[in-house]
Amino acid sequence: MSYDKELNGFLTYLRVERGLAKNTVQSYRYDLEQYASFLKGKGLTFTEASQSVIFSFLNEQRQQNLSARTRSRRLAAIRSLYRFLLQEGQVAADPTENLSSPKLEKNLPRVLSEQDVDLLLSQPNPGTVIGLRDKAMLELLYASGMRISEMLGLDTDHLNLDMGFVRCLGKGSRERLIPIGEVACRCLKEYLSRSRLKLRKKSYERAVFLNNHGRRLTRQGFWKILKGYAEKAKINKEITPHVLRHSFATHLLENGADLRAVQEMLGHADISTTQIYTHLSQGKLRDVYEKAHPRS
Repeated sequence: MSYDKELNGFLTYLRVERGLAKNTVQSYRYDLEQYASFLKGKGLTFTEASQSVIFSFLNEQRQQNLSARTRSRRLAAIRSLYRFLLQEGQVAADPTENLSSPKLEKNLPRVLSEQDVDLLLSQPNPGTVIGLRDKAMLELLYASGMRISEMLGLDTDHLNLDMGFVRCLGKGSRERLIPIGEVACRCLKEYLSRSRLKLRKKSYERAVFLNNHGRRLTRQGFWKILKGYAEKAKINKEITPHVLRHSFATHLLENGADLRAVQEMLGHADISTTQIYTHLSQGKLRDVYEKAHPRS
């Protein structure tokens, strides 16, 4: 059967024509391999599967107690595959056309208060090589709202600290310029002139943030650093790199920033993704109203 040929053709399309990141393509591969395994058990190929077969696959996933989010993601991967096969003339119709995605619970993102952010960012000791590096990373992450992969992917020529901007390469290789504040700029300048020179082992290394071996810091390395400072700060909330991203967006909106500007800084393709932060801001308005209004 032609599973591999069809799947590899689709994944090549995602990688080359749509420019999706390696991790995203791998996620598509994993989900579609689960679907292919189901089809093999029924003796069917991708092109032979009907809408009822796809529905049976999704129902089986539900019976395995997979979350609605996972099932929705897998249906999205299957839908993308069939749109590609239809475009290539390998199927006459899209069998996913009238299938609805599982309803997702709308979970509001976790955010830190401005006081908790201040507490977290005060934990690194800028008097040490590692402490100054960590201070610069935390300040930059909160100042820019970048994803952790975007921040750790920065090279030195992506920084324009005199102008107060960072050039960031986001999802789908989309480039954006993000303004950063005076505190983050100052910490980065100090890190680059003091700590990074001591951490760097090879003169041609371009990564901004380096580990003890002089190489680009990894996601796992940063997670460990962040967890350590969160424990040191005794903040009784789960803190992840994305929580800082959520906090960045929420605090901007709470202080009057324009939604479109926040969308641009976060690198969201669709403004509806950014609008979830307005719910958090509206929640704060409700708290203010209830505390301040005499008849609340």
